[in-house]
Amino acid sequence: MRQWLRTQGGWWLAWLLLAGAGAVWIARAELRQLHEEFEANGRIAHRLMSQQVVQYDAVLATLALLETAPDGARSEQRLPSVYPSILGVQRRDAGAAWADPPLAAAEAKSRELRRPELAAQDFANGRYRLVIGAEPTSYALDIDLASTVPWRDWPMDPKQSPVRVVLEHAGQQFVLQAGQPAASQGWPFSFRKVLASESQAFDLAAQRQVSWRELPWAWMAAWALAMAVVLAGSYALRRQRIERRRAEELLRLGQVARLNALGELAAGMAHELNQPLTAVLANTQAARRLLDDDPPELDTARAAMKQAAEQARRAADVVARLRRVIERPGHATEARPVILQEVVRNGLHLLGPEFDRRAIAPAFDGAAQAPVSVRAEPVALEQIVHNLLMNALQALEELPAGERQLRLTVVRNGAYGVLTVSDNGRGIAPEILPRIFEPFFSTREGGLGLGLSLCQTLAESVGGTLAVEAAAPRGARFTLRLPLSS
Repeated sequence: MRQWLRTQGGWWLAWLLLAGAGAVWIARAELRQLHEEFEANGRIAHRLMSQQVVQYDAVLATLALLETAPDGARSEQRLPSVYPSILGVQRRDAGAAWADPPLAAAEAKSRELRRPELAAQDFANGRYRLVIGAEPTSYALDIDLASTVPWRDWPMDPKQSPVRVVLEHAGQQFVLQAGQPAASQGWPFSFRKVLASESQAFDLAAQRQVSWRELPWAWMAAWALAMAVVLAGSYALRRQRIERRRAEELLRLGQVARLNALGELAAGMAHELNQPLTAVLANTQAARRLLDDDPPELDTARAAMKQAAEQARRAADVVARLRRVIERPGHATEARPVILQEVVRNGLHLLGPEFDRRAIAPAFDGAAQAPVSVRAEPVALEQIVHNLLMNALQALEELPAGERQLRLTVVRNGAYGVLTVSDNGRGIAPEILPRIFEPFFSTREGGLGLGLSLCQTLAESVGGTLAVEAAAPRGARFTLRLPLSS
């Protein structure tokens, strides 16, 4: 589970962050666009309504400038036919009085302010009256609010638009556009501005609330899907690169292991051949001395024995030369500081597919400790760790999958860095423990018996040791000790 979280959890987290950030950005862009559209519609509605009410001021100002016809004709009564929003026109001639007291009060205030004045408003019925005081005749307009709205130029569809638009004045409200009911949750937009007329200072207020269902979920889902595709491709490419590097590293270790095994094999052969060759050389020299004492065929025997001795020495020289070639000349000078934990982590990474295939979760104690720097040849140390892990994997194959355990520890012990590889596999019989590092000795059918022997040789070449012991209650424990780097 922890391995899965390390490998998969990070990619899921990255997808969640990218998908979330993209969704927030798309939602904010949509809200910003909706708000700009709302503000633009509010400004257009305000301008249109301002033009309408200013037009009423102009009509009254024009009527005030007209002179009364000599025949007493009331030409202003034709205004409703020209302006459908004007329901009626009243006038007060000189010497007469208004029948309605609010009209008289509005006329007095109009004379004082020298502009039209609002007489009364009945927003519940959608009507209000506007008065101008003039000489000799004053006029009053009865105006219909619903007909005042220029629907032909209105920026919104009054039946479909979610925006609610109202006119407000003195606590009264007239709904120009009902809009849609406000959602319980969402993002509220509001717009408020007074109409551009001092006589009709109505507040035009617009409101809208964007609900969650209005967000661009399709675009956000598309973004999340696109990020999933991109990250899946990146993950596949990364996995491909990791697998390629793992294969290259395993190939390199295999090549090094084969070369070292060949060296170990040749060294063993040289050791085995030197003894009979030395015996042949000693015998031929003795024979030559004996033949020197016996005259029969002295020249021939002496020449033959001399030739045999020369061939024996030549064979010994060839074997010695072969051993010098394969013994990794100058190996001790190639050692350098190496972080032991990094080598272990690299070995676990290279064999990761093998662990997964065998359902083994290796426990690495010491991964979070301070780095343990040892002096070793990096390739040789990698080969030792690789061989120890492979031996442990092979030992665990006989156990059921749920019982397999593999533990690695890295510690400092005096002047040495110590790596311990323990498994609970079949273990090593006590009678064969002393022979486990002998060349060509193997407990596995078909094995060459050179792996552990080579590991011990590599460890000793840099001043370290490799030992094995039985683990309790079962299994084996290999301990690699390498000198700490100064």
